[in-house]
Amino acid sequence: MPTPAETPADAPALQRHLLLLAYNGAGFHGWQSQPNASSVQETVERALSTVMRLPIAIVGAGRTDAGVNASMMIAHADLPQRVDEPEGGPLVRGLNSLLGPEVAIRGIRPIHAGAHARFDATERTYRYYASLRRSPFAHRFSWTASPGLDFDAMNLAAGQLLDVEDFTSFSKLHTDTRTNICHVSRAIWLPVDHSRELPCDADWMFEISADRFLRNMVRAVVGTLVDVGRGKLSPEGFARVIAARDRCAASTSMPAHALFLHCVAYPYPTFPSVPVKPAPEKP
Repeated sequence: MPTPAETPADAPALQRHLLLLAYNGAGFHGWQSQPNASSVQETVERALSTVMRLPIAIVGAGRTDAGVNASMMIAHADLPQRVDEPEGGPLVRGLNSLLGPEVAIRGIRPIHAGAHARFDATERTYRYYASLRRSPFAHRFSWTASPGLDFDAMNLAAGQLLDVEDFTSFSKLHTDTRTNICHVSRAIWLPVDHSRELPCDADWMFEISADRFLRNMVRAVVGTLVDVGRGKLSPEGFARVIAARDRCAASTSMPAHALFLHCVAYPYPTFPSVPVKPAPEKP
């Protein structure tokens, strides 16, 4: 993408927009663009650049890992024309025809110039889906759980995450993250309500919300909670894993295919389906 110094003097004025997206992460090496690997970011940028006939860069609300899905991802992009379209709008339909079946743009909204999809987000929510039975309709997007998992014990352990700040035990090693401090506001296993629209045929889901997440954090948390459910680890042992601040103390990460970025909240209205959650006041 051109830098400001390289932008032609007669280039059109740009308007910042938010994009609402969903994607199946199975065929991608994560959200973020990277050399010699297919990413969601690069795929969407290529479609936008083709339609707009100039290079378009996008910034996402987060960086999902390889194989992880998103029911909702928010990104921002500066476009040469004002667009305000739902999924059925002509520009959105054109973009989706270029993106293929694994990525869907659900809407584009104009936003103020200073808006930032990543830094303005106040909360992100992930869901990990588990099926208690073998199902031909579940295996693509849920994990087939072991019989007899103790979900009550798993929730006793998960509740401790709300009082944790340092999540080093659940972070991928050797990342460029400057801090492993996160603030979790919700962490719970719930039976699935089949009356609601779901991405898969699951029986249980783990829902976790926080202001930020570390690489591999959710899958490492889920893997360790599953060991609690299997009786390999007690809720008190889970507390010791947290206190160790050592990735080797936690359990194996769960498979990526059952994990979804479910929701991203902002302190201002974006799309009707995106919650507004004010940023916490600074002390």
